[in-house]
Amino acid sequence: MIRSARTGAALAGVAGMIALAGCGAVTVGASTDDTATSDTTDTSTTESAESTETSGTDSSYVDGTYTAEGSYQTPESVETVTVTVTLEDDIVTSVEVTGDPQAAESQRYQSQFIDGIADEVVGIDIDELSVSRVAGSSLTSGGFNAAIEQIMQDAAA
Repeated sequence: MIRSARTGAALAGVAGMIALAGCGAVTVGASTDDTATSDTTDTSTTESAESTETSGTDSSYVDGTYTAEGSYQTPESVETVTVTVTLEDDIVTSVEVTGDPQAAESQRYQSQFIDGIADEVVGIDIDELSVSRVAGSSLTSGGFNAAIEQIMQDAAA
């Protein structure tokens, strides 16, 4: 009998806590401060949606021609390429890559990369560029991507 009285008291205590917790939630939901918070949240959500819509029509980058260098490691040396990109409405409209290869093998791969890069990036949004292999050259792309990152920072609106 003592055991069931304790169990009953414990259950009554838990039920009371649940009931009070429910009342607390109702009180918080009805407070004017919570309504103000909801309005603020709704406004920021609307602003975010407007920003997203606006960013679809506005450029994230200032139109123009930008140049940057990027380097990359080969088994023989550290190589550098210079990348010049023209942007219009965030789209790459032209690209030029020049190199100063330190090793004979790098000269071959840079040349292949330079010959094929325009086909890969012209007409693409700069935010979508991530070159991994161009015309058989994979290491040169590391220097190219590093230069593109710098150009994105330089061109940011």
